[in-house]
Amino acid sequence: MVAIAAAPTPAGLSVAGQYAIATMFFAGFLWVTGTLPLAVTALTIPVLLTGTGIYNSMDTALAGFADHIVFLFLAGFMLANGIQKYDIDRRIALYTIAKMGSSPRRLVLAIMIVTAVLSMWVSNTATAAMMTPIAVGILTQVLDRDDLASSQESAADADVADADAVPDGGAVGSTADFTNIQISMLLGTAYAASVGGVGTIIGTPPNAILVGQLNAILDYEIGFAEWFLVGFPVVVVTLPLIWFLLTYVLYPPEIPQVDQARSIAREQLEAEGDLDPRGKRVAMIFAATAGLWMLGGLGKVFEPFLSSAWMTTLFGGDKMTVLGVEGHQGLLYYVMVGVAAVPALVLADTMEWDELVDIDWGTLLLFGGGISLANALADTGATEWIAETVFGNLVGAPIVLVIGAVVLLVIFLTEMTSNSATTSIIVPILISLGSVFSATLGLTDFSTALFLSVSGAIAASFAFALPVATPPNAIVFGSGYIKQRHMLRTGLILNAIMTVILTGIIWLLFTFVWPHLLW
Repeated sequence: MVAIAAAPTPAGLSVAGQYAIATMFFAGFLWVTGTLPLAVTALTIPVLLTGTGIYNSMDTALAGFADHIVFLFLAGFMLANGIQKYDIDRRIALYTIAKMGSSPRRLVLAIMIVTAVLSMWVSNTATAAMMTPIAVGILTQVLDRDDLASSQESAADADVADADAVPDGGAVGSTADFTNIQISMLLGTAYAASVGGVGTIIGTPPNAILVGQLNAILDYEIGFAEWFLVGFPVVVVTLPLIWFLLTYVLYPPEIPQVDQARSIAREQLEAEGDLDPRGKRVAMIFAATAGLWMLGGLGKVFEPFLSSAWMTTLFGGDKMTVLGVEGHQGLLYYVMVGVAAVPALVLADTMEWDELVDIDWGTLLLFGGGISLANALADTGATEWIAETVFGNLVGAPIVLVIGAVVLLVIFLTEMTSNSATTSIIVPILISLGSVFSATLGLTDFSTALFLSVSGAIAASFAFALPVATPPNAIVFGSGYIKQRHMLRTGLILNAIMTVILTGIIWLLFTFVWPHLLW
């Protein structure tokens, strides 16, 4: 950092911009190397922004920590605590497995679908933590063994073959063999959690980081329903493809039937019993919150039927409201709806404060630090300078090449760091590329910035090769029932294929869908 800050200031870059870039490299280095926890590194950002004089007030440097997206995720985490307290997520998982798991491949698909759906609403980290032990329990029944192959056991056995997997149902010894269904189910759980999180703003940190930085840099707000229409098609296309590659190409299961797993799921579901009244109230609050999140993005549908005052009151605007004041963000504004759900949980006598606050505060601090850094890079003009200097050679390239370069770069960086750290660093740069590539893409600077940054944020959830890349990867690998070579081999293949697939999907969405939703 000191070397960058003390170097001669390049042409076209202000001194404050140079200090902002130095701060970015400092934070990026710590995020990449893991020298400090991600959240601790985030807390150093406002200190450096104020200490170097980029901002003359600590209040300005800390503004990112009070961003509305931080409070949206706060509400999402607390809602997830309520769902987990009453085992609502577990009931959904068991029900899906009991209904869909009629064959080995369909069983893996059932696990992946329920993981992806839950990841949209409960966060992919919490979902992976919940679904991994469920998958392990199912595998013990399917393989009819008490001990699954584990990385620790295999490492201790010097004579174990180095093959990736053996046919399912292999002999059980003191050290069990890795089977195709074990590898495909556990990797499918991790990958489905990451991919499913793309579907909603609260599903994965990169989405929220993007939304917060778009608001900070471009003063642009992506609504909950708008993002769902952006992210959900990506989930619908990529999740079945990943399942197909895992179960038909890479690790086809070779056991004949999985009836025992379905029976166990039914038994466990019956053992759960009916939801008690408090659990039902949590389910109602969650359903109402999710429904209002979606409804808040459908203002244009209701516009012909509502008066101007009611439209402004419900969906926001600068006109008079039914409350007699001018201008309103809207009662259906997704952050307002999410935050209101928290006191609703307490008023419904379903959650105590001590239960609500048991959330991932580190992720919230990471969001705040990333937004503060993005603000500084934008305010000093540093992002524009980086964009023109680093990416200027791609000007005039075909649009597919530009998309592919963004997707490949983000996936590569994410494998080396984490999707949260990568998004915090790369999104401000992608936003600044709007002025560089607007002529290439035939869009305005604003639309180009939006397109490139959304593409990068989506790509950040498609790094599958290393545990550090995403929290679901780390959780499944940390269970001990997958070896790193399994994840590395599978992930590298999927990374290559998904780079091509994502490029195609994003190009189609860019051509036919996003212009009607985002700009």
